[in-house]
Amino acid sequence: MLRAQLSCLISTLLFSSWVIAADNPPLPTPQPIDSNTTELTSDAEHSPVPLANTYINDPILPPIAEWSGNSESLLVEPDAPWATPFEQQGYQHSPDYQTTMLWLDKLVDSSDMLSKVSLGESPQGRDIWMIVATHSGDNTPQALLENGLATVLVQAGIHSGEIDGKDAGMMLLRDIAFNGKSDLLKNTNLLFIPILSTDGHERSDKFNRVNQRGPVNMGWRTTATNLNLNRDYAKADAPEMQHLISAINIWQPDLYIDVHVTDGIDYQYDVTFGYNVAQGYSPNAFKWLDTVYRPEVEAALTAQGHVPGPLVFAIDNADMQQGLSLWNPSARYSNGYGDARHLPTILIENHSLKPFKQRVLGTYVMLEQTLKTVAAHTTKLKSAIYADKFQHPTNVTITWQKELQQQGWDFKGIGYQLEQSPISGNKVVRWSGVPTLYPNLPVIGNTKADIQVSRPDAYYIPPQWQNVIDKLSLHGIRMTRLETPQTLNLTQYAFAKPQFGSKDYESRQTVKADMTSSEIEATLPAGTVKISTKQPLGILAMLLLEPQAPDSLFYWGEFNSIFTRTEYIEAYAVEVLAAKMLAEDPALKIAFEQALLDPDFAADSRARLSWFYERSEYYDNQYRKYPVLRSLD
Repeated sequence: MLRAQLSCLISTLLFSSWVIAADNPPLPTPQPIDSNTTELTSDAEHSPVPLANTYINDPILPPIAEWSGNSESLLVEPDAPWATPFEQQGYQHSPDYQTTMLWLDKLVDSSDMLSKVSLGESPQGRDIWMIVATHSGDNTPQALLENGLATVLVQAGIHSGEIDGKDAGMMLLRDIAFNGKSDLLKNTNLLFIPILSTDGHERSDKFNRVNQRGPVNMGWRTTATNLNLNRDYAKADAPEMQHLISAINIWQPDLYIDVHVTDGIDYQYDVTFGYNVAQGYSPNAFKWLDTVYRPEVEAALTAQGHVPGPLVFAIDNADMQQGLSLWNPSARYSNGYGDARHLPTILIENHSLKPFKQRVLGTYVMLEQTLKTVAAHTTKLKSAIYADKFQHPTNVTITWQKELQQQGWDFKGIGYQLEQSPISGNKVVRWSGVPTLYPNLPVIGNTKADIQVSRPDAYYIPPQWQNVIDKLSLHGIRMTRLETPQTLNLTQYAFAKPQFGSKDYESRQTVKADMTSSEIEATLPAGTVKISTKQPLGILAMLLLEPQAPDSLFYWGEFNSIFTRTEYIEAYAVEVLAAKMLAEDPALKIAFEQALLDPDFAADSRARLSWFYERSEYYDNQYRKYPVLRSLD
């Protein structure tokens, strides 16, 4: 009954949009127009013709124009021998896990170029499959490394309701195997993960992803354990993410594509995509992506009737004139993680308000052109990766501040006006569907270096922190173990004023704290792990081990136990101890008298006793001390 009522409500509501930015920061909102204004500055002479309702949520979404593009020629007839389920069902549906894999199994069995491997199982026991596509039929990591070709890894369904990449990839594999496109693999290897979040994929319903136009049934955003995989790259809690990172380490792709569908506002672009910034950890990869990859891919998309755009977000959804936001992601996200480990990574965000068919075809065009571009520019791509991996900078930026970018951007938006809502009591946006250009908008990005740390030669982790060691090993970070105890002069961080997250975030209690450092002489036991930063993943190691980094293992709570005091001293004992300390140490007596000048301290008997305990030999010398030690700078 409830769902029937909801369906009825959706069919009658007339709200143009609600903006819930769930995947990333919200995308740009067009410039507000007075509610009494009826004329809009537009790139089009006429308003779009609304389409007939296709999806259950169409009545509550903004108006949409009819679309037709050259890429429609990529579709085959529903009764064609190798029509995908997407094509068989009128371009409105995406198949479930079983149907997807049965179709792919049949395709793999029919082509010598295709193989299928399991990356591991999901929490609910589903295999996470990867299709290996090579012209020679090579299907092992070693064989791909030896054939000398660049390898492209395409991943769909990390947010499994955003499934465009799966259906586009199935069509592309079909055409490679049987429709004359096998040459795409002559100079490039392709790895294709059709569904990463398999359990979320099967939590499918027509009421999922309310801001997205199709498919009819869509999967769920998070995993069966309610983890968001695109927040999990650094901490790698989810089995799905652990399987993926292991696959990246084993198969060593040269380019990684993560296919999403965005939430947010209305605009003209149907395929937007982005990657790391020039100021990040892989500047040579950025140059290749920005000067070689983007122009060729955007040209291909445009020629096929699509409107490609950059991955940008709005500073203020209520005022376009505030400008756009350039995103420099941290290592919890796919493109931020790729930047940290020097794996060129592209985040595709198809526009959720464009029809499913249009989005799938746009993804197909982008993937096909990716194979062509990588094949044509393999040497430059591999050289860029090599240069980034072995740069070993003296100082590394671990946090960034916002700054105005030198170049503004023209934004292909959609006209709208704001109206007073009797429901929410706020202004609500009404999209007109009319293409509207917003010229030379300012762009603000988190690209200004903030906290910088020197790169130590090595980190040392005591053997009892095995969970941390295992996590670093999972990421592929190289390490050695001390076979005998060693006494070294090292740097150690100490923390004060810890601030724990007010609520759990991605199943973790995060923490930030004030920090100081000091030189110590430490005797490291046998089994201590040494991590050199002079390795390809040296910067990733720093971002995981430097406490102030936004996705450090410290931030994610791996070391929270150091904030628990387990030994105490009774007041009657510290009174005697304090008198003895004052009598034996004149400098301490002077320091205590100075402390008493603070009236709050002087009035707090507990604080006064703690002051002495903390300076005594009885105090826990590891309390709030970071167990990961740094070599001296």
